[in-house]
Amino acid sequence: MMIRTGAAMLAAAVLLPGPVLGQDGSELLSSSRQAVTELTQQLAVQLKAELAKGGPEAAIGVCRDVAPEIAGRLSRARGWRVARVSLKTRNPLLGTPDAWEQAVLADFDWRAASGEKPETLEYAEVVQEPAGRYYRYMKAIPVQPLCLACHGNGEAIAPGVAAGLRADYPHDRATGYAVGQIRGAVTIKQPLP
Repeated sequence: MMIRTGAAMLAAAVLLPGPVLGQDGSELLSSSRQAVTELTQQLAVQLKAELAKGGPEAAIGVCRDVAPEIAGRLSRARGWRVARVSLKTRNPLLGTPDAWEQAVLADFDWRAASGEKPETLEYAEVVQEPAGRYYRYMKAIPVQPLCLACHGNGEAIAPGVAAGLRADYPHDRATGYAVGQIRGAVTIKQPLP
């Protein structure tokens, strides 16, 4: 199956073409969803704890240090790539999407703008790449009110937070969001036999 960009990309929330249909496909989807849940729940616990202790300025370190650590641990434990990506990256070294991820993120934006609930947006597909065959999965990360302290527009970001973001992320593009928009996605890439 070919990925198309923009609005014409897909109509279904999850697409499992060809050989992964059936039990194997449902297992791949289930394990991907489980990994996303682990990442997002562990990150949420850490963020809430840091916010309670030191406010948004302290929480910057959670996204900078803890989120990649959690994703790395999940990746190593499963033998997959688990990461967070965005069309508006904060850290280009860790969050820049590849072409497939860019197309899915663009589609998530279109689907959310068309009225689909951002928290339900996901997409899965088996792809053939030069290095082999992969099961690819993405789950949208919708902007929550809490996110605006670091990802909102200029007025929503406190001066101390803005200074911390400039210091840690000199190439930051991850601001200007509103609640309900798609901030990015958790992406999973599983090698297939």
